[in-house]
Amino acid sequence: MIVLGLESSCDETAAALVADGRRVLADVVASQHEVHERYGGVVPELASRAHVVNVVPVLQTALDRARITLAEVGGVAVTSGPGLIGALLVAVQAGKALAWARGLPLVGVHHLEGHLAAVYLEPDPPPMPHLALIVSGGHTSLVRVEDHGQVVELGRTRDDAAGEAFDKAAKLLGLGYPGGVVIDRLAKTGDPRAIDFPRGMIARNTGDDFSFSGLKTALLHHVRAHGVPEGQALADLCASYQAAIVDVLVAKTTRAARREALDHIQVCGGVAANSALRAGLHAAAAADGLRVHVPPPARCTDNAAMIAAAGYHRLVRGDRDGLDLSATATLPLPRRARAGARGAHA
Repeated sequence: MIVLGLESSCDETAAALVADGRRVLADVVASQHEVHERYGGVVPELASRAHVVNVVPVLQTALDRARITLAEVGGVAVTSGPGLIGALLVAVQAGKALAWARGLPLVGVHHLEGHLAAVYLEPDPPPMPHLALIVSGGHTSLVRVEDHGQVVELGRTRDDAAGEAFDKAAKLLGLGYPGGVVIDRLAKTGDPRAIDFPRGMIARNTGDDFSFSGLKTALLHHVRAHGVPEGQALADLCASYQAAIVDVLVAKTTRAARREALDHIQVCGGVAANSALRAGLHAAAAADGLRVHVPPPARCTDNAAMIAAAGYHRLVRGDRDGLDLSATATLPLPRRARAGARGAHA
């Protein structure tokens, strides 16, 4: 089965064609970085307008690269949430129109379920069950993955996501957007021990949730007291700030894997492309006898191949959505109950 995937949850318009949930025939992404760069972050209305302009050309390019026609497509999968509501609606409406016109089955896909499916487009994916760390501009979660589409969230951020913490730091330091890439590059020549930034909720008794707002505030106070540095001092600041984020992500992820008795960890989402996070997780996992699976950078950021892969498994299970499918800005994952029954699902 060839599944057409459409993604427009934030600032990338994407279309992909994936065969049998594993083989990518085409994956096209139109980025909006130039649209939002001057504002230091995504402007929802501008994102929605850009999606409207890009969705048809991106879809046609994907079909051309795959060298197939819509007559060969067996199903349509669209990101239906969470995300920016106006942006989400573009892919949802385009997907519904295609499904209706061609008489194709349609499924809405949870954006984070899509990120979890990205690693299954690689030749050596993790077995089920496994632990997943989802880290992006809008989400930071620890998830136990039982099977395709069967997940339970163990913990999530209580405030800023890791990617959001990177982007806001870069804006404060005048480094541009997106911030994570710039901070990662500068940090490679910096000293991560130069500044002692706080590690939020890293203690064992804090559970699996995350918090990065205190770190962001600590950076603000540091800049107010010392100004924005230049040269080596800026590299040291970026390395120290990045280390504070990475240390928390690594500690909580490996701790949860040991507690859940899971030997395999996958990392997905845009921040999974961060070199320090990859290195830190691989080192910590090796020390504990764990194995880490990370998609290549192009599959870490938002793309439609991951949506098509997740949609394939839903279609095979018999899931279908009607033409009343709509977008949902807030769509939490199933959450493990906090009190009492270990392993119960919220």
